[in-house]
Amino acid sequence: MFRIGVFSKMNRVTVKTLRYYDQIGLLCPCRVDEATGYRYYSGSQIQLLHKILALKQIGFSLHEIVKTMARDVSTDEMIKHLEIKQLEISQNIESERKKLRQIQSYLKILKQEEAHMDYNVILKELPSVIVASMRRIIPNYDAFNEIYPEMGAYMREQNVRCTVPGYCFTIFHDGEYKESDIDVEICEAVVAPGRDTKKIKFIRTRGYPTAACLIHRGPYSTIGLAYSTVMKWIEENGYEIAGHPRESYIDGCWNKEDPAMYNYAVSP
Repeated sequence: MFRIGVFSKMNRVTVKTLRYYDQIGLLCPCRVDEATGYRYYSGSQIQLLHKILALKQIGFSLHEIVKTMARDVSTDEMIKHLEIKQLEISQNIESERKKLRQIQSYLKILKQEEAHMDYNVILKELPSVIVASMRRIIPNYDAFNEIYPEMGAYMREQNVRCTVPGYCFTIFHDGEYKESDIDVEICEAVVAPGRDTKKIKFIRTRGYPTAACLIHRGPYSTIGLAYSTVMKWIEENGYEIAGHPRESYIDGCWNKEDPAMYNYAVSP
């Protein structure tokens, strides 16, 4: 048998920890000298202590270890306990990964905000124009990569004559920001109205004599910076928003390989 001090050194565990394990009934000394109060541990308890330390290292709390070791646990039960802990740790890892992605995104936004300090809001007229209009409920913003080419190909099939230079814009009809099931209307200015089909309608858009606009340069994923800038400008300059937000596309994936070279005109 080993006195507590020797047992402590052998297993690299403090005497204080061993006394606490005794206090909570996790690892009690095999004998306590009544005269001196010295605690003694046997060699067979080393394996038990190592099991406690192993469970602690992989994330089990002392309370969980006490419950697990308070009775004889079969191998199947131990496997179940470990699988539950494995799932818990995996979920915690994923939660931390989400936090990490949010931190990375926030850092990116802060750096881009600094890079986009050249935003210039101007007031201009948005004239009424005849457009080929395709209104859809799209699942998310990534769907734009499919819906724009789809409309362009369909208009070519229908021999629709667009204005030169081209004027393409999207109107967002939802009354609030949405991440899914987004109500959008894609408009392409045309020389003259054509025949309505199931996919496109020919309409004349409403004109606005005064619209606050700015140019956003960079990938679409950062366009929120443009909206926050122009909304703040509108509030600070005593204007009010009328109608729905509009985005006009100048440069994009159709003519630029680098997303940093994309250009969008934003009018809330």
